[in-house]
Amino acid sequence: MSDVNLATMKRVDLRAVACATVAAMAILCAGSCAFAQGSAGTKGKAEPRFLVDMPTAGMLAKGTFAVDVDFYQEGGVLAGLSAGIFERLMFGLSYGGSRLLGKEDAIMNPFPGVTVRLRLLEESVALPALALGFDSQGKDGYLKDLDRYTVKSPGLYAVVSKNYLLLGYLSLHAGINYSFERADDDRSFNLYAGAEKTIGPFLSLLAEYNCALNDNGGQAIGRGRGYMNLALKWSFAGAITLGVNFKDILKNSRNGNLVGRTARIEIVAGV
Repeated sequence: MSDVNLATMKRVDLRAVACATVAAMAILCAGSCAFAQGSAGTKGKAEPRFLVDMPTAGMLAKGTFAVDVDFYQEGGVLAGLSAGIFERLMFGLSYGGSRLLGKEDAIMNPFPGVTVRLRLLEESVALPALALGFDSQGKDGYLKDLDRYTVKSPGLYAVVSKNYLLLGYLSLHAGINYSFERADDDRSFNLYAGAEKTIGPFLSLLAEYNCALNDNGGQAIGRGRGYMNLALKWSFAGAITLGVNFKDILKNSRNGNLVGRTARIEIVAGV
């Protein structure tokens, strides 16, 4: 068999595996659509688990699971499945790659992403919720030459989240993290913060600022401005949540692939 045919078969196989994974997740959710929960707007029942790229202290309730599918530049698709193991513990896996949509050779992530989150402190009138976690899944494509993702994975992190009544709900989040993607010689701790504001029963507007202190030295691709991201989420029929993300508004990245729009589909349901 020729090298061309082998390369073609490999490309088709990778895309088939990725498409089959997404399809399997969709079928898994279909049986639980009646119990699905949206995470946007004042009627959202599921706690938001992420801002745009970075985690919050939000959790999946015990016995619920979530399917998240991100679509990003260069035909990229990232699919994840998470589950609430206990009331204060959740676990998830994710996998994907770039160029899955299109004719070019697919670039798959080297390993599946793993996420574990433990809520140590529940939110009260005086104190925010506090969560510790680990997340090895970066965003917006894997850069093989730098052995990292375009947006580094959070790695180990601690995050606090607090909700306020203000013409609906206003949620504030702040965290510190340490990514293990260090082949670019930038080994710094990082800080991030963000907010979510509900707009009516099914819409939410989000803003996230990732200081990217771990992406501004050595061979890093950041310019030292940090990553400013915005997002709009809509819970369709109070069940499936659709999101549009506007990434790197400050044009911090030297990698032009990051600047632009991405999309996310989220389904949270009970088993």
